[in-house]
Parts: sequence; C-alpha cells; structure tokens
Amino acid sequence: MAVPMGHRVALMVLLVLALVLPGVHANEGAVYVARVDGMITGYTVDQFDRYIGEAERNDAQAIIIELNTPGGRADAMQSIVTRIQNAGVPVIIYVHPRGAMAASAGTYIALSSHLIAMSPGTVIGACRPILGYGQNGSIVEAPPKITNFYTTYLKELARTSGRNVTLAEEFITKDRSVTAEEALKYGVAEIIAEDVDELLQKADGMKTRVPVAGKGNVTLHLKDARLVYIEPSFKDTVVNYITDPTIAYVLLNIGILGIILGFLTPGWHVPETVGAIMLVLGIIGLGYFGYSSAALLLIALAMIFFVAEALTPTFGLFTTAGVVTLILGGIMLFGGGGSPYLVRSETYSLLRVTIVTIAILIGLFFLFGVAAVVRARRSRPKTGKEELVGETGRVVQDIDPEGFVKVHGELWKAESRDGGRIPVGEKVRIVEIRGLKLIVEKTGERREE
Repeated sequence: MAVPMGHRVALMVLLVLALVLPGVHANEGAVYVARVDGMITGYTVDQFDRYIGEAERNDAQAIIIELNTPGGRADAMQSIVTRIQNAGVPVIIYVHPRGAMAASAGTYIALSSHLIAMSPGTVIGACRPILGYGQNGSIVEAPPKITNFYTTYLKELARTSGRNVTLAEEFITKDRSVTAEEALKYGVAEIIAEDVDELLQKADGMKTRVPVAGKGNVTLHLKDARLVYIEPSFKDTVVNYITDPTIAYVLLNIGILGIILGFLTPGWHVPETVGAIMLVLGIIGLGYFGYSSAALLLIALAMIFFVAEALTPTFGLFTTAGVVTLILGGIMLFGGGGSPYLVRSETYSLLRVTIVTIAILIGLFFLFGVAAVVRARRSRPKTGKEELVGETGRVVQDIDPEGFVKVHGELWKAESRDGGRIPVGEKVRIVEIRGLKLIVEKTGERREE
C-alpha cells in the first residue's frame, strides 16, 4: 500500500528534527535533587529559591529537596512556603536520611509542598510557635494571637493539599510529632522511601497534592528519570555552620570580648581586629540576612579595615583582615553553582580568581599607597627657620649666656641651652628656636676659621 505524499513529507521532517535537534529532549525526564540541612534562616530562603529556580530553568520533571531541620525563623519559613507554592515545577520535600526531622518551620514547608516523602526513622511535627528562650534557658511561649494565626495557617496548608487537617492542628496545639509510618497512615505524608531511587519508583504516576504554577495538578512521570544533583556551594557550607544558634552565640560573645580587650590594650590591634570579624560573623549567623546582605556587610567591614590601615598603620594586620573579609564577601555575593546572579560554574572559577586578585590589589593599595599619603599629610612641615633645628653652626661672639652664631652664612642671636659659656670658634648644634633666638648646645668640636 502506497504511503501518501503528505505523510512521507511529515515523516521526513520529524526525522530531520530528531537528527539536528538532539538537545530538545536533553532535560526531558530530569529530576533535580538538592539538600537543605540545619536551621531555617534568611539564607535558606535563598537556597530554596536557587534550587527551585535551577529546576525551573531546565524544565525539570520535579525537584526533590532532602530536608533535615529542627525549625527556624517564621518569616523565612513563610517566604519558602510562598516560593514552593508558586514554583513552576513540582517540589517534593523528602525528610531524609534516617534520623532526620522536619520539625517546627520544617513542618510548614513540608505541608506546602506538592508531595511529601519520608525515610524510615524520621519524624515530622511539633511546630508550636515560640518567641525565643529566657535567660535561664526556658522557652518563651508565643501569645495566643500568634499561636492562633499559625494554627490557622498550618491547617490551611493541610486543607489545600488534601492532607490531615486535624493532625496538622495537633502539631501546634499538642506539640505532637509523628513517625514516617504514622505520617503515611494518617494522611500527612504520601511516600516512605529508603532512598531517592525508591522515591522515584513510588512517586511515578502520582498526582501533585497542590497545583503547580501554570500547570495545575500534575501527574508525575519519574520512574526512569535522570537524576541531577545540585551540590551545596562553599558559602552554603560555611553558613550552615555559623547559623547554628550555639556557634552564632559564641561568635557574638568572642567578638564583643575581643573589641573590649582591644580598647583595654591600645596599640596591639589584634583583639579588636579578630573581635570585629567574629562579631560580624555572629550577626550573620543569626540568620536575619540573605546571602547578598551578608556579603555587603562583610565588604563594608573590609573597607573599614583598609581605612584603619591607612590611618593607623599596623604593618599589615588590618590589611590582612580586610583582604580576608573582602574575599569572603565576594564569594558570598556571587556564590557559584546557580547563584541568583546566574553565574555558571565555569565563569565562577574565573570569577573566584578575580575576587581574590582584586582583594589583594586593594589591600596592597591601602597598605602602601594610601598609608603613605596619610603619613605625608600628617608629618609636620619643615620650612623656614624650623629647618634649622638639628643643624650645626659656629660661634662668632662668645655666648655667655647670649652671643652670636653663624649658620648657613647667616648671623643669629643665640643662647646656651645650659646657661654656660661657649667661646668663639666652638661648633654648636641648634636644639630649639624661640622667636628669633636660637637655643644651642656644644657639640664638643671646634671649627677652624
């Protein structure tokens, strides 16, 4: 049976497209995997935004975010929830590995996601809001107004995702937590999986619990998906350590003590230099900033160090501190590996070298150039008669206690510094000038006529 000409043309076009456009299907079936570990802070907002944005730009089938958190800041949590619910790809929160938790703020984030998966041996829940801790370490409970708001907020997240509203309420009102098995049984989690591969197998064919932006409720096709892991950047690793509340508190106290010790031991400069760096790192560790704000704070501190080197030369101490903080600020600002500035990894390798080079050049400029200019401006001008101090002359009329000396061919009235007699011909040194009279002292030498 002959194939119609129109069908043959269509087949040829499809064949040509398949040959010349292999990249069209390059990201089809890709699932991105990222990890968020530690306290929920302003930096975590940046991490979620970066990870989800990377998956969106590459049109991924979904992004799996492995979560392990004891909780954190409420404002950061709400920003993350908003980002997830407006994501253009399905976001699967995977409480992983064994022993991990999605507690407090982590529970809200999980319930806002398109799918919740948990490893065996993990827990979720216990998210009653608190205001902080008292001086004796006791928990400061949030007032009913705040508790009621977050109870309603969590219940709404559960309701819109078709999850257990009653249990969600008990996460707050009763500080209840559940295991992975209980979460699956009571309709909080959708999957229990030992690893990502098992998660993909079980999630295949499932529908997202909340709509994906612009796509509605999506049926997941993940069985044979290609995994793309988004590795944490250097700045993520550093911030993960310093945002630990204990470490942040220790850094703050070391910083304060260092600055106080610096004031008590003026001239040494080491305590206040170390203290300033520790104090800023402690402030950054509190989690009130995002990466960009923290970077700008470090860069500002670097500029203060450079100016201090110029005004108070420390033989390179302030310059070294300025170079270190400027490098840290530059790395934090531009990140690497999918930063908000969309810097590719190849470009970031060159950028990192540029950051270090520029920091060193700026440090050298302040160390030698600016410091020299400031010292020159601070030095007392020596013009006119002030130049005579330290010069030598010859007595031409006995000084007893006053007489005359000749200096650079000029006659000057002179007086002996110790009031003693200095005879004609003696060589004298000028030690002071009082008006138009020189104060001189013997040099022990005699100048010949």
